[in-house]
Parts: sequence; structure tokens; C-alpha cells
Amino acid sequence: MPAILDPDAAAVFKAFQKAGRPPYETVGHTVARELYLAGRVVSNPEPPELESVKPLSIPAPHGSIPARIYTPKNPRQADGLAPALVFFHGGGWVIGDLDSHDVVCRKLADEGRLIVISVDYRLAPEHKFPAAVDDSIAATKWIAENARQLGIDASRLSVGGDSAGGNLAAVVAISARDGDGPALAGQVLIYPATDFAMTHPSHSEPETSLLLTHSVIKWFRDHYLNGAADVHDWRASPARATTLVGLPPAYVLTAGADPLRDEGDEYAARLKEAGVAVTYRHFPGQFHGFFTMGKLLQQANVAASEIGAWLKALG
Repeated sequence: MPAILDPDAAAVFKAFQKAGRPPYETVGHTVARELYLAGRVVSNPEPPELESVKPLSIPAPHGSIPARIYTPKNPRQADGLAPALVFFHGGGWVIGDLDSHDVVCRKLADEGRLIVISVDYRLAPEHKFPAAVDDSIAATKWIAENARQLGIDASRLSVGGDSAGGNLAAVVAISARDGDGPALAGQVLIYPATDFAMTHPSHSEPETSLLLTHSVIKWFRDHYLNGAADVHDWRASPARATTLVGLPPAYVLTAGADPLRDEGDEYAARLKEAGVAVTYRHFPGQFHGFFTMGKLLQQANVAASEIGAWLKALG
């Protein structure tokens, strides 16, 4: 399925090429993290004004998980409690942090008129699979258990994330359904990674190897997983879960020029076949990562508004 970039996306990709940023896999994970954060600074839109943005420390078996809680000016409160979205940032489980996705979380809090809690899960290669999964599950459970103190309505708690964060959100939703977590109201999966086998056609099409190249995906995989056996573990590849029946409503977003396109598309279809209410949104002329680039790509702001409206519709 050939992918043709929208003119604005093509211009952004050309600008990134001209900037001469070295591929992540050539500089090591520490420098890659710095490059990724610098890229967000130039591509993030102006953040909306919120009521408050505060640090949060979530207790966990290994110590604590840093987090950040975003409260909008006019949350949709009932009895003084607001709905909430637990957000897991993208970055291949290797890069990304609270700052790289700060503006995205502000926009989602504002658009959805809900509290957003961004979770700074442990990264690879210092912390291999399933450390990120364990942190994401632990954080979601703690937030649900302490919802009232946080001003959150636990019955209106959703999870979400982009790319690797979409993978973690999908895994948390499955884990919660199976009893290791709270009942969730919804899941927002923004171009999620769902199958580490990486055999879908979009993983080998030249048109999809843009900012998220085929080689850097493999670099992320090799940093995150312990070995080939992890590919088959549903906590790494949620598409390999025995069943998707009984999962919460899902908003699934994919991009045309994205190596993860086909697995995200297939996951949305399988959710729907399992009886899950699915809103599927495809942006054919965009590349992987566009969602954080609202300063440069208007379609990113369209997506944020649509996700906000979807979260409002959940209740």
C-alpha cells in the first residue's frame, strides 16, 4: 500500500533530512535521548494554559515512578471528581520522558477537559522488558487506588500513549481486564506497536522508512527485549494475547507512512471482531511521530482535538 506524504509532512521530513541529525542507532541511547528531546522542542505547538501541572511520585516495588499530573481549567467534574487519562510516552522504550511529551499531555488535558497523568516508566537498555510494563501496570493500579485523593473519578479512568506508549497502554488494558488492575473506561492507542515479529508489509515498504526507519525499529527492539522468546510474550506483543474480548472501548490511530501502520490497523480490526467498541482513525499522508508535531503539522492538532472529543464521549 504505497504511502504518499501530505505536502506539509513532506516539507517537515525534508527539513529533518537537511538538519543532518544522525540516526539514533549510530549515536547510542544516551545521545539519542538528547536528540529526541531537542526535536520535540522545535516541533511541539504552543501549550494551552492549564489550572495546574504538578510532579507526582508513584510508589513501586523498585522505589518510585516519576509522574506528572495535568489538571485543566474546566475539568468535567461530577461530585468534585474528574475523568482521567494515564499516559505513556513514546520513544521505542529507549528514549522519551515526561518533558518530551509535556505539551501533548497538556493538549489532551485541555481538549478532553480531564486530568492527565504522564508516567515516566523505566527505559531500556538499563531496564529491559518487562520493566516498562511492570511500571505502567503498577502506576495505573496506584492511580486507581488513590483516585479520590488525586481528584479523579476511578470509574472514568482510561489509558493511552503513542508508539511504544500505545503498546504499553494496550498491555495495561489487557492486564487490567485479566484482574491485574482497575476496570478501565477506554484506551487511546496512537500508532501503537503491537507485534514484535515485525512481519507486516508496512515493515518492509521503502515509503514507510522515514523518521522511524526500519533499522531504528530493530535498534529499539534489541535494546528493549531480552531475546527472541520475548517476541511471543503478549506483554511485549499485545496482538499475541489469547483473546481481545472484554477490553475497554478503543481509539486507534494509524499513519500511512509508518512501519507500524499495518499492525495498528490489524489490531483495531481484531478489537472490533472481539466485540470491542473501536474508533479507528487513519491519517494516510502522515508519518510516524506526527502527533507530537502540532507546531509544524496541523493534522496533529486535528488528531488531538478528535481524541479529546472521543474521551469526552466516554463520559
